[in-house]
Amino acid sequence: MNNLHDLYQMGRHLPDTETMPVFFFGHGTPMNALELNEFTRQWRQIGANLPKPAAILAISAHWLTQGGTAVTAMEKPQTIHDFGGFPKALFDMQYPALGHAGLVQATIQNISLTKVHEDMEWGLDHGTWSVLTHVFPEADVPVVQLSIDYSQNGAYHIALGKQLAALRRKGVLIVASGNMVHNLRMMSRTAQLDEAFGFDWAWEANDVFKDLIVQREYERLANWQNLGEAVRLAIPTPDHYYPMLYALGLQEANDELSFFNDKAVMGSLTMTSFRLDARV
Repeated sequence: MNNLHDLYQMGRHLPDTETMPVFFFGHGTPMNALELNEFTRQWRQIGANLPKPAAILAISAHWLTQGGTAVTAMEKPQTIHDFGGFPKALFDMQYPALGHAGLVQATIQNISLTKVHEDMEWGLDHGTWSVLTHVFPEADVPVVQLSIDYSQNGAYHIALGKQLAALRRKGVLIVASGNMVHNLRMMSRTAQLDEAFGFDWAWEANDVFKDLIVQREYERLANWQNLGEAVRLAIPTPDHYYPMLYALGLQEANDELSFFNDKAVMGSLTMTSFRLDARV
């Protein structure tokens, strides 16, 4: 086991474990990767108190495919800097986590809703690594990303998330990363990135989502277009909303739900996040 290939091959099997948590992270600006603020402190605290997973399956708002679903299958996923206009230090950041052969195969085997193909080109985008660099700063947990088929509707993504549930009992931490409220065109140009400021419609939409999540109103959340004008403003495009639906699809009857980082920034973006923990 003295080279990368040997380490990767060791990851063919996943252990039987207690049920792992599920997270939906509001990831916000890529600058969170560099900054120590109230949001990233919470991410660090989460990592410090989690049992170390065998692997992580990440569903990020920034990997959208059309007409199919893919899973990263390389030994060493590249760190993707899928943004522009930020400091060089952000582009210099690397998150050198390994892939996990066993998780790739388990993901493919558990999904019957569609054929999942192995992808050797993508890697880890900032929706994944900007959060994980705080949760697991040593990058010592293997990471696999699952793409979002952007041609499908909300109900489909909830159903696909449900098919991943068995992985929670194989030492896999499933992490969905996006934002409940995400309207970049309506951001306040005068607000600071870390200023807790939200437009009235952003808070209204955020509260609608939280209430429906607590009530487990999956069908209404899947059909978010019917939830009123505030929600339509909150979701001009559903790319950052869809990851949350995967996390909801993974919610089981005995899961305890808790919210964190429940704040808005720049008027039109909320960092509201939640976790699901199996009750003992």
